[in-house]
Amino acid sequence: MKMTSAIANKMLKKLNEDKEFWCRKEAEGRIYVAALDEEPVIPEYDYKRVAATIAEIDEKIVRIKHAINVANLTNEIAVGEQMLTVDQILVKMAQLNRRKFTLDQMRKQEPKIRINAGVYNARKTAPEYQYINYDLEVVKRDYECIDEEIASMQIALDKYNQTYEFEVTL
Repeated sequence: MKMTSAIANKMLKKLNEDKEFWCRKEAEGRIYVAALDEEPVIPEYDYKRVAATIAEIDEKIVRIKHAINVANLTNEIAVGEQMLTVDQILVKMAQLNRRKFTLDQMRKQEPKIRINAGVYNARKTAPEYQYINYDLEVVKRDYECIDEEIASMQIALDKYNQTYEFEVTL
């Protein structure tokens, strides 16, 4: 069966919801409580059927995830001037997002701020200041470049996920 990554991920979501349903059905049906002087109300539960259904769902999940992983490892996408595999893009995007977070904190920093020590001790009466030790404009430019690079990668991935079809054996 041919499918895109977007369709595969929707199928995975549905399969996980189905598995959760059957696991909940198992949790609710595998035991029951009855008083000695009452006729028990035994829930409808068939262990073999439930276990087989969960195993079948798990096997489909494995097959779909494997097909996605193979596609991600073997297909290259143009990102700017570079050709990268999907898995390389995902790793690089994670790295860039971590760097972007740091640069975002740095670009929001004031060049000089007064440190509020609260109560000054007897020997030190002058206030202290904290200064940045970098060029704020360079950090802002680097932040913008990384933001554009991430956006470029995301657009390429979105296009790939919606259009590239790969084979999944269910």
